[in-house]
Formats: sequence, C-alpha cells, structure tokens
Amino acid sequence: MKKSTKRLFAAVLAAASLLALTACGGKTEEPKTDDSAQTEQPAESSGSKELSVYTAFPESEVIYYFNKFEEETGIKVNYMTYDTNESLYTKLKTGGSSYDIIIPSDYMAGRLIDEGLVQKIDYTNIPNYSYIDEAYKNTAYDPDNAYSVPYTWGTVGVIYNKKYVDEADTGSWDLLWNEKYSGKILMFDNNRDAFAIAESRLGYSLNTTDEAALKNCAESLKEQKPLVQQYVMDQIFDKMTREEAWIAPYYAGDYLTMVADNPDLGFFFPKEGFNMYIDCFMIPTSAEHKAEAEAYINYLLTPEVCGQNLEFLGYSASETAAKDYMDPEVSSNDIAYPSAETLSNSEAFLYLPTETNQLMDSLWLEVKTGNSSNSTVLIISAIIIIVAIVAILVLVSMKKKKKKAQRGKSAEK
Repeated sequence: MKKSTKRLFAAVLAAASLLALTACGGKTEEPKTDDSAQTEQPAESSGSKELSVYTAFPESEVIYYFNKFEEETGIKVNYMTYDTNESLYTKLKTGGSSYDIIIPSDYMAGRLIDEGLVQKIDYTNIPNYSYIDEAYKNTAYDPDNAYSVPYTWGTVGVIYNKKYVDEADTGSWDLLWNEKYSGKILMFDNNRDAFAIAESRLGYSLNTTDEAALKNCAESLKEQKPLVQQYVMDQIFDKMTREEAWIAPYYAGDYLTMVADNPDLGFFFPKEGFNMYIDCFMIPTSAEHKAEAEAYINYLLTPEVCGQNLEFLGYSASETAAKDYMDPEVSSNDIAYPSAETLSNSEAFLYLPTETNQLMDSLWLEVKTGNSSNSTVLIISAIIIIVAIVAILVLVSMKKKKKKAQRGKSAEK
C-alpha cells in the first residue's frame, strides 16, 4: 500500500521511546500494572545492546510511556522512519541498512515473505503472542503465522461534514461521485487505495488482476476527477477539520482523531464494501539482533503497553486484553472496533503481481494527468503542426534561394 502515507501504526514507537522519558509532550502517567504481562529477557544476545526499528510513524508523535523494557533488559531502542510501504521495500531490497524490526502493512508483508526478505519468528521468545486474537492470525499473507506478529488493524471509510452533507446521500461510495458536492470532495493520492474505492463501487474484488476490470475502474476515477478538490493523504486532517472540504475517504483511526477537533464530522462504512488492513511486526533476514527484537515485540504485546499506546494513537488493537487499559469510550467505539457483521463486508489487500501493479500505475497516471485518448490526439496534432511548420519554412527558404539566384543571373547580364 498503504500505503501511500498511510499512518502505519508503528506503535512500536511508544516503547522505542524508552530511551529517555524526556520531552515529547505525550502522556507520562504511570500505567496500570498487569501482573500477567511478561517481559522476557532475550533468549540469546548477539553482544550488542541496541535495537534498530524501522517505522513509518513520525518522530513528533513518539510517545514516551514506559522505561520498563530498557531498565529490565538494558537494550536501547533506536528507530528510523519511512513514508510508505514501498519505501520500506526499496530499503530492504537494495540493502545497505540493517534493521531489526519493521512494521509493514498486510499486502507488503506478503511480498516480503515471498521474496525472502524476512525471517521466521521464534515464538518461544514471545509468550505474549498468546494475547493476540485468533481473528488476526492465519492471514492470507502469512497463513502459518511463521513470519509476522499482528499488532494493529484498521478500516477505510468515508468522513463527511454533517453540516453540509445531506444524510440521505451517505452510506455509499457514490457520495464521492455526487456532483452536488463538486469541489468539496477529497480523494486518496495513491493508486491502491483509490482503485480499491472504484473496485468496491463497481463490484470488483480489491485484489482483482483482471485488466478489463481495472480499466473500468480507471474510467470511473476519470469521471470523478472534475468533482475532486484535491488528491491528498495526510493533508486531509487540516482540510476536513477546517471545513475546506466536506467529504473524504480515509482511515477510521484518523477519523477518531479528527472528530475530536471538529465534532461536526461524521463517518460511515460504505455498503458496497471497504478495505481492512493489518500492520504487523516482522524481522528482516538481515537483522543483527533477532533475540532482542523478539523480546521487544513481546514487550509491546503486553496488554497495558498495547492498550495505552493504541488508545493514544486511535487505532485498533489486535488483542482484546488491551481494551482493559483503554478508556471505555475508545474500546467500545463501533468505528474503532466495528461489529463482526460490519467487518464481514471488508476485504484485505493482497500483494498483486508485478504486471497488475504496472498496469495500475499506468492507469493511475492517466487518471491524474487526463484522458489518454485525448492526450494521444493532442500529441498527434502537435506532430502534424510541427511537420507543417517545418515544410512551410523549407518552402520559403527554397523560394528565397531561387529568387536570389535569379537576381544573380540578371546582374551578370
């Protein structure tokens, strides 16, 4: 994906900040204790006491909650950030950097497994894995739970301003194609999420590889384009809270953050279907501190750590036990934690074949830059005009030379 600048939860950062409980303005109160939580010492140490975490979550939002992990293990956690799943993939593929923990989204996790860029996890070092709900195990991208540990999950829906949008128009992806709200509609600025909306609206799977289906989706997105104010990602926060735009597709967890700033914002899950995603911990094959990485993952799965961290971030926890450490208004929220019936209408992204990704890239470029057939006509027309101009210039030049030659002959006489 997600892509995109999807706010991948990399809630690892909450604990990554164990290095120094100074200064980030996050919550600093003592957490509730959970006597059942287990913080394991690394089974084996590679000698170093530093751990490198590569995450998409920005430094400004790191939460300095706990120092227990570093105090008990002596392991210092360093972290670096990336902006998209694709950036993460490029870093791992090209090498040159060593990371001990990464946090990709589901479809990218599948690609990393297929290409041998991540290694199997030793669950004897992660006893807190037992807290993970069965619903997030045995996924399509990791059916045997060999390479990934699910941590956060979320959904995509439609955010709208209740002051300006008629409730009768809500409930469907069609709202994003409603001419009544032309100029007030925002759209995802990445092809996977944008095509997923068109796919749902037209009744296709979010993982279709059918060329005709993808071309139909591209045509639908072209039809929508004149109504779109702007293609955005994180810019949606300011535009929706300030009411510069009234309608936007986005992640449910981010809606919960936005509605705190503007209570007039509403949210719905489109009836045609929507994307559900999982962000997970993985350990690259190049990791130098595997045992320490597993100890750190185990710490992050401690219900009190997971619960307070994800309550702050606004995303959903993969373990029910974490809800005991959340505000009841959060843990019982039907947007953060939709019912099984609602989730039955969702679909997760899978990693698509290279040919499909290339086709989608090409079609998305057409959507963003204009109709391809019109572009072709313009190019052909431009070529014809240039050829005509060159021909005229050549004829004019030949006539001048002919006249000059005739004058020369007259002068000789």
